[in-house]
Amino acid sequence: MSLYKRFETAFMPNYGVPPVALARGEGTRVWDVDGNEYLDFIGGIATSSLGHAHPALVEAVSKQVATIAHTSNLFLHEPEVLLAEKLLTLLNAPGKVFFANSGTEANEAAYKLAVKYGKREGRSYFVAAENGFHGRTIGALSLTGKPSIRDQFGPFPIDVRFVPYGDATALKEAVTGDCIAVFLEPTQGEAGVVPPPEGYFEAAREICDSTGALLVADEIQSAIGRTGHWFAHQADGVTPDILTLAKGLGGGLPIGACIGFGDAGKLFAKGDHGSTFGGNPVACAAALAVLDNVDLDHVRSASARLRSGLESIRHPLLKGVRGRGLWLATVLSEPRSAEVQSAAQSAGFLVNALQPDAVRIAPPLVVTAEEIDKFLATYPAILSEAAK
Repeated sequence: MSLYKRFETAFMPNYGVPPVALARGEGTRVWDVDGNEYLDFIGGIATSSLGHAHPALVEAVSKQVATIAHTSNLFLHEPEVLLAEKLLTLLNAPGKVFFANSGTEANEAAYKLAVKYGKREGRSYFVAAENGFHGRTIGALSLTGKPSIRDQFGPFPIDVRFVPYGDATALKEAVTGDCIAVFLEPTQGEAGVVPPPEGYFEAAREICDSTGALLVADEIQSAIGRTGHWFAHQADGVTPDILTLAKGLGGGLPIGACIGFGDAGKLFAKGDHGSTFGGNPVACAAALAVLDNVDLDHVRSASARLRSGLESIRHPLLKGVRGRGLWLATVLSEPRSAEVQSAAQSAGFLVNALQPDAVRIAPPLVVTAEEIDKFLATYPAILSEAAK
């Protein structure tokens, strides 16, 4: 029985059956179970920051798992302290850290922090963006503005008012003195890698400051150098009250983080929240290796090369390019992203059909100029194949 059939037999059908079964990886290259080689231009959904089998990541994880792999939250260990300190140094702001295992768990922690703030201050509702994505657990899903994945699991435990992303006027009208918090992505990921208009996050900060609402920045996809900055909000000169991280932080190992700045970092009391596996020594060791090996200068030069190359392609199916850093979407003139993904796979590249008219391109942050050029040289033929 093939691996695909075994997967279909053993697993719940929420993923369908993925089209490629990967066996191993090295750098930006991966091989499937049949020996076919691909250049990975999706990076585990912007997660494999250092690519595959990076020596520093392998060494850090191997050393840590051979030392102590798990402690639970009943005991502390040095890697978690080192990682929290490192993150706060990169953020250059006083804060407090909570480690979880995933993005949705990081957002659940942010949601609980906000709920506690709302109860203390007598506030009653949240504001989030249409088409925003914050996770699939009930709290995070409550804040997710995608009806296709949200509506069937309601009603939800909190009042959330959704506004168009990037519309500062609509945001100002929605946020009053009764608003607990505003949840926003600096760039909307699952909506199609959609950046906001210039000045939008500065306006959100001003609106929250004037009303006393918390500003929560969901940087599950955008952080850890993905946009050419350690954290995307730094490019806007804005510090949120709460920041959530995951994906690229662990370089492929499961870790999430919720960071509260100022008073928001002190809202939880002992026993208010926890995680058995969150901040385990192995995941923290991996994250430290990632932070020590991400080269922002390389990310910036690689992203400029990738973007300019994509923007120079003239093809009837390619409408435009959007995004930040090594986190882009090619926008199509027709809803053929699934066909582009399939054609790319046949040509030896892995990309992601994110929306019917948008293809996500998010290679590991170590992608080379030569690999980018190979992708750019092949992409017009991929588009032509998809257009047939």
